[in-house]
Amino acid sequence: MSDIILINVTGRDKPGLTSSITSIMADYGLEILDIGQSVIHDTLTWGILVRLPDQASGNSHSAAVLKDLLFHFHESDLQFSYQPVSESDYEHWVSEQGKNRYILTLLSRNVTAEQIARVSGITAAHGLNIDHISRLSGRRSLRSEENNSHRSSCLEFSVRGTAPDQEKLRTDFLNLTADLDADVAFQEDSIYRRNRRLVVFDMDSTLIEAEVIDLLAEAAGVGDQVAEITERAMQGELDFNESFRERLAMLRGLDESVLAGIARQLPLTEGAETLIRTLRSLGYRTAILSGGFTYFARYLQEKLGIDYIHANELEIVAGKVTGQVQGDIVNGERKAKLLKQIAAEEGISLNQVIAVGDGANDLPMLSVAGLGIAFRAKPMVKQSARQSISTLGLDSILYLLGFSEKDLESLNSHSS
Repeated sequence: MSDIILINVTGRDKPGLTSSITSIMADYGLEILDIGQSVIHDTLTWGILVRLPDQASGNSHSAAVLKDLLFHFHESDLQFSYQPVSESDYEHWVSEQGKNRYILTLLSRNVTAEQIARVSGITAAHGLNIDHISRLSGRRSLRSEENNSHRSSCLEFSVRGTAPDQEKLRTDFLNLTADLDADVAFQEDSIYRRNRRLVVFDMDSTLIEAEVIDLLAEAAGVGDQVAEITERAMQGELDFNESFRERLAMLRGLDESVLAGIARQLPLTEGAETLIRTLRSLGYRTAILSGGFTYFARYLQEKLGIDYIHANELEIVAGKVTGQVQGDIVNGERKAKLLKQIAAEEGISLNQVIAVGDGANDLPMLSVAGLGIAFRAKPMVKQSARQSISTLGLDSILYLLGFSEKDLESLNSHSS
């Protein structure tokens, strides 16, 4: 019999099981090479890889260990299995620890078997192995009257291996999200994942569920014309600067008093307040980088507690909108430049920056950030961004950082 043994145990979980099992192993001087445990619905699944000490190796000693363990498992009403592991198999397992590791995050209102089957099928097709699956979202009561439209479910997969074609892997996941009511994020499991320090947001259709310039246009009586141009610009069909000036010119003569009323009624995106509040509690810095207007960005800054804002300064003369802006237009290239500028001021690596946006003019900043997220974005933007979220609210970004619902509940209880 091999000196290395893999032992698996399942059964009803109760306090003291790990202690009692390892105490028997301790009596025989076993070395623990690997150990893992999970509990689902009070049912324990426990695995341990052990090695007998050199002076105690041999069939008789192995048999004695297994006999004592088998008796203990029987008394504890636990199911037990074991298998010997050869030294060559063990060394092969050790050699694989240098392989690339990734985190795959499955986001949905309700996780289904089909979603998991399709996700795991794609990973397998690309030669990747799933080592661990954990649930980041909290338990859900079947009796709950919670509105399903605002429910969030999240599973996190730890994945190992090297996909021969990363772009094809990403495309397969993107196509999957189009078929199922779910999002899949696939990112490298690096030291930066839980060490992001700055999050920058687009404003219109990202932090808020509206395009402010369209709301201003409605008040000016040119809503349809401006909305059409806005949509084409966000799809990347028009030059941003040119389309911005064209839309802005249509607002000439709008009374300044209209701005305050629109600001008070700006609809925040689902999860925006929770996300910003949590980020602030965790010490993150936040910024709005918007092709919209500073008047509304300041309103959100005060409401949410945003650290930095950069947007277009709407020119107002004698209480009327002139149809022009003061200074340079905040377009896609300027957003990327401002992101780098803020990161430098804060002494933060670009790998520690998260950028979130929905339009074509957000792509430059999404590409330079360590984690770029296309949020409820236009198809062209989803195709180009490394990560995308369309199913859940903004607070689901916390799942991509590895935070569980339990982590956040603990944070809120300590901060309240």
